[in-house]
Amino acid sequence: MAASSPVLELRGISKSYGPVRALQGVSCEIRSGEVVGLIGDNGAGKSTLVSVLSGAAQHDRGEILVDGVEKVFRSALDARAAGIETVFQALALAPTLDIVGNVYLGRELRRKGGSGRYLWWLDKAAMRREAASGFERLGLRLPALTTKVAALSGGQRQAVAIARAVIWGSRVVILDEPTAALGVKQTEIVLEFIERLKRQGVAVIFVSHNMQHILRVADRILVLRLGRKVFDGLRANLSGPQLVGLMTGAFADGIPETIEPAPAGGKDVRNAV
Repeated sequence: MAASSPVLELRGISKSYGPVRALQGVSCEIRSGEVVGLIGDNGAGKSTLVSVLSGAAQHDRGEILVDGVEKVFRSALDARAAGIETVFQALALAPTLDIVGNVYLGRELRRKGGSGRYLWWLDKAAMRREAASGFERLGLRLPALTTKVAALSGGQRQAVAIARAVIWGSRVVILDEPTAALGVKQTEIVLEFIERLKRQGVAVIFVSHNMQHILRVADRILVLRLGRKVFDGLRANLSGPQLVGLMTGAFADGIPETIEPAPAGGKDVRNAV
């Protein structure tokens, strides 16, 4: 991947809830077109980090920089304004609305001219055109845009939620367990879409407990344990058992030489803790 300035940079992010230190000095960078897999056992700090980046919680210490400029997120609106969108496992979609209605939920276009300015008539034709253009740009194939979200599969719903974030100009998309509770075919829809986002230059933070999914789509992997970053390195040469060892603390001193790396090219990241 070509070197570039990070679109998102965390410097020493710490967060406590009373005596519980949920995050302790976490630093990382993510660049455009890069997928970073964020993993860790329960209580590792993943959810807290996602909350901080999405504006749902405020960190106690440290800095968040977007395109080199420090940002303070007091709400989800602040994070979105900075170009960071989070797609949570519990999708914020309205099942009784169609695909277009969900893409424009809260951002509806009004019909220009005539009495539409006063009666708030929706410009449904313009919304359909722009939504179709956005989906085409992302290479996303879905049923007719007039289809109700309730009629979509789980994977298609995830794709709509992710596409909505990208269409509205997000530079960084955080995906919180997007493949959880999905079948094989629906999971494939989501993973293929993440790979397309990478080609579109979108930065993705992919949170998952599924090591095979992480190893498939991530360029780099960030491992948290007990609120601390214990690993940040290229995915190449890593295997599922190695990641589990890092998550559980079995490899506290680095990935041992006795465990063979995964058969993939790229830089050897052993002992890069």
